[in-house]
Amino acid sequence: MFDYIEGAVAGRTPARLVLDVGGVGYDVSVPLSSRFPSSGRTRAWTHLVVREDAHILCGFDDRETRDLFRLLLTVRGVGPTMALGVLSGLPRDALIEAVAAGDAATLTRIRGIGNKTAQQILLDLRDKAAELRAKAAAGAGAAPPSPPGRDPHLEDAVAALVSIGYPEKEARTSVERASRKVDRTDLEKLVRTALTG
Repeated sequence: MFDYIEGAVAGRTPARLVLDVGGVGYDVSVPLSSRFPSSGRTRAWTHLVVREDAHILCGFDDRETRDLFRLLLTVRGVGPTMALGVLSGLPRDALIEAVAAGDAATLTRIRGIGNKTAQQILLDLRDKAAELRAKAAAGAGAAPPSPPGRDPHLEDAVAALVSIGYPEKEARTSVERASRKVDRTDLEKLVRTALTG
């Protein structure tokens, strides 16, 4: 129904964005890793979930993440809340790589995703994720492998920040600072701490 909505930010929490569009406040559920501002104007690429008891508007800071969210909704057993949780726990590009590679272990690191759900995601999305990975590689070049000796948990968090627009040097500094405050194996907490300083 909506491709995107654009307006003034009237409210912002880690999982919620309120956009004032012509005097109407749209309450938008967003992934924790979204990089929406806390004030000013912004655009959210949206997906409307219609249920008998509620209409839920989900928003994303780029079209590609919104499209990946829609792919997640095609997986048996994955609803909007779980799909938002997956995108909160793993950066878009890392998620595509994990699915294309059949890496269930990476998926099960996301809170709320057990082995059964991870296997279902791999089964339902592997071919589609491979196509998305190929498009991303053609558009921006394949991401270089992590240098030897670097902590893969920190590298995942750095990739998450870079994927939402942080310069790599700034992202690495923020993640290293955050890793001294929280468990580095908890990607969601590490990214959130890096984002909030």
